[in-house]
Amino acid sequence: MKCENTSVMLSIKPIAYIHSDFSEKFGIPRQSGLVDSLQAKIIFTEEFRNGDCIRGIEEFSHLWLIWEFSKNQRDKWTPTVRPPRLGGNKRKGVFASRAPFRPNPLGLSCVRLEKAVPNSPEGPILYVSGADLLDGTPIYDIKPYLSFADAHPDALGSFSTTALEHRLNVHCEDALLHLIPKEKRQSLLDCLSLDPRPSYQHDPERIYGMQYAGFDIHFSVNANNLFVTDVIPSHEKQ
Repeated sequence: MKCENTSVMLSIKPIAYIHSDFSEKFGIPRQSGLVDSLQAKIIFTEEFRNGDCIRGIEEFSHLWLIWEFSKNQRDKWTPTVRPPRLGGNKRKGVFASRAPFRPNPLGLSCVRLEKAVPNSPEGPILYVSGADLLDGTPIYDIKPYLSFADAHPDALGSFSTTALEHRLNVHCEDALLHLIPKEKRQSLLDCLSLDPRPSYQHDPERIYGMQYAGFDIHFSVNANNLFVTDVIPSHEKQ
């Protein structure tokens, strides 16, 4: 991947890849930290499989991840975008949003560090929670989160604060929920409560589907209630 401006070209390469329960973009929380229970692990590329690279990282509770929107299907960017939380109709400047279609397709996420394993058969591994990344996303840098410098309690959030305010009531029969591994059930329910649908698609008759942890999750939404209608192992998908 190369980033270019008028005076210099910077070449960067992945240092690691993240492994999460999301095999497609639909259903991923729109920001990191919205679903703290989501688990993922970061495995380093061969060049960086040295335990010294993460020495001391366990002294921090949170990390910043700099990563690539690697599944973008657009080559071009535009000065304005339509943030989903504004219904897909209002425009904001690309640099006033976190839209994936950017001049340089880089994302920034803050995650909790659950465990650091400096030496494993796969090299160093970081186990993290709260990530909003697709499985296989390339990571370009990792930095410790510093609360004294990075936390700003008086910061304004504009339209983005609505993501915290709007939650759906999720209804799922026990028989369907028990098809999901126990340790992943709450994360699924929390993700569904965030309303994965595009803001401009509010058809109560429509059945939506998202892939999570090797399952196809089918659901419908009526008013403030989400109903899980089916849970199908992905390998049984017709």
